[in-house]
Amino acid sequence: MSFLKYRSIYMKFLVSLSFLTLSIFSFGQVNPNTIELIDYSDFPFAKTNINIENSSSDSNHVNANLLSITKKYWDTTTYNSYKNVKIDFPVEIKFNDSTYTPPINFKKVVTSRYGWRRGRPHRGIDIDLVTGDSVVAMFDGVVRFANYSRGHGKTVIVRHQNGLETVYAHLSKYAVKTNDIVKRGQLLGHGGASGNARGSHLHLVVNYKGVSINPEYLFDFSEKNKIRAKNIWVTKNWVQPGLHNSKRQTKLTILNTKEEAIASLEKQKKVYIVKRGDTLSGISSRNNVSIASICKSNYIRKTTPIKIGQKLILEYVF
Repeated sequence: MSFLKYRSIYMKFLVSLSFLTLSIFSFGQVNPNTIELIDYSDFPFAKTNINIENSSSDSNHVNANLLSITKKYWDTTTYNSYKNVKIDFPVEIKFNDSTYTPPINFKKVVTSRYGWRRGRPHRGIDIDLVTGDSVVAMFDGVVRFANYSRGHGKTVIVRHQNGLETVYAHLSKYAVKTNDIVKRGQLLGHGGASGNARGSHLHLVVNYKGVSINPEYLFDFSEKNKIRAKNIWVTKNWVQPGLHNSKRQTKLTILNTKEEAIASLEKQKKVYIVKRGDTLSGISSRNNVSIASICKSNYIRKTTPIKIGQKLILEYVF
């Protein structure tokens, strides 16, 4: 056989082999979510299939779940989008995780707590920071509000799947805009002293349908970053700043069932005997009972003088 014939047969063999190889490599590659790669390091004796899953479908599913929380009471122009919504307490708050992401990335120093302060309700906690420090989201969610709010200054509000909204106030700069989907730990803005603030700090509020809950009842603000319970019941006592002291943490009793929540509303009474130098303000502060509660229980006014040896009934709601 001549050289030209050998060459012709050889060329046809190479063409056929090329088509066969392309067919093998193309076979089965019809699912855009799964890509099969072939490791040729030991070819032709062996091959290893490596499956790389495309996570876009999972991501879309998560985003769809988050966007579902924007269907009701979604007003991006106001601080409270739940005006005139009635809440029947106690209510159950559910969490999927046992920890949260701290809103600042260093030790949290709480300078003022949820409670009555300077004759007004303080509906969140103040966490010390320096202007420009990063402020991040505690949980996944959707930004409902990113604007200036009277008193709070530059504010970002994130709504979460369990019905809570976390509020980050007195910021100096925004890093997100309304309707943004955010992940826990994602930058929301930078701390500052905008609005009615005495020095730079983060004013953190936790709302449920527009009503503020004492954040320290839900979250441990130590370095543990723990959520108090995955299923926690909130009574009306934990949404009334007047029952709390902004200078100290209220005694915590975590309510895990509805029955415990209802039972906790029964007031406990204690008799206090007035001593020399006592004032209603001092008695209130030391015993973690509001002045209003003392006055109501003893049928007196804030201006009523108290005497040494006088017995006062103190009613505890926690």
